[in-house]
Amino acid sequence: MTANTRSARPKRVAAADASALPAQPGDTLRALRARRGWTLAELSERTGLPISTLSKVENNRMSLTYDKLSRISRGLEVDIADLFGSPAQASAKQEPTGRRSITRAGEGYALESANYGHLFPAAELRQKRFTPIVAEVRARSIKEFGELVRHTGEEFALVLEGTLELHSDLYAPARLEVGDSIYFDSSMGHAYINAGDGPCRVLSVCTEAEAPFAVQAPAARKRNN
Repeated sequence: MTANTRSARPKRVAAADASALPAQPGDTLRALRARRGWTLAELSERTGLPISTLSKVENNRMSLTYDKLSRISRGLEVDIADLFGSPAQASAKQEPTGRRSITRAGEGYALESANYGHLFPAAELRQKRFTPIVAEVRARSIKEFGELVRHTGEEFALVLEGTLELHSDLYAPARLEVGDSIYFDSSMGHAYINAGDGPCRVLSVCTEAEAPFAVQAPAARKRNN
C-alpha cells in the first residue's frame, strides 16, 4: 500500500528529551547516502526512483510511503526501520531471538501523504520479517488516488473501520467491510479506496520478497501521535 506524492512530514510530538527524537527520514537518508559516498544519481540507479524524487525526500518535501521506503531500503541495503532513526545514531546488529515490542494505542511512527495516514507500530525493531501498518485511507475514488502502486512481496489487509474498496490491475474491485480481510500479491498494481461515508482504517501487513537486510545503521524510536 502506498500513496501518490504530496509534501508531507512525519508527525512530531513533545517529549521529555527532545534531542532523543528521530530526525526527519530525509535527514537519515541523506546521511546514509553520504556515508556510502554515493551521489543522488547513484542512489537513483540502485532504487529505480528519479533523482528529483530522492532530492525531494532528502529535503523532507515528499512523503516516504511504503513503496518508497522498501525501494530505498533495498538500494541502501538497510532495514526499513533504519530510515526512521536519527542519522547521528549507530546501533549494533539487533538479534531477533526472544524480542518483543508493545505499541500502545496512538503510538507509532506516523507518516502522512495524500492518500494515506500511515502509522508504523514496532518501528524500533530492525530485521522484521514483515512490516505492520495501520492506515487511514483517504482517497474516495480511483481518479483521486491516481496511478496504481506496486512493491515487492505480499500484503494482508484487515478492515478495522469503515468500508474499503481494493482496486488492482488484475481483478475487479473488492469491497470489504469491517472484519473482512484480503491477502494479495503486492507486486501487482493496487490502490486502497475509502468506499464509505465515514473514516476508513486498515491494518496492513507487508512482506518483502527476500529477507530484510541486516547491516549496522541508525536505530529507530517509537513516536506518539
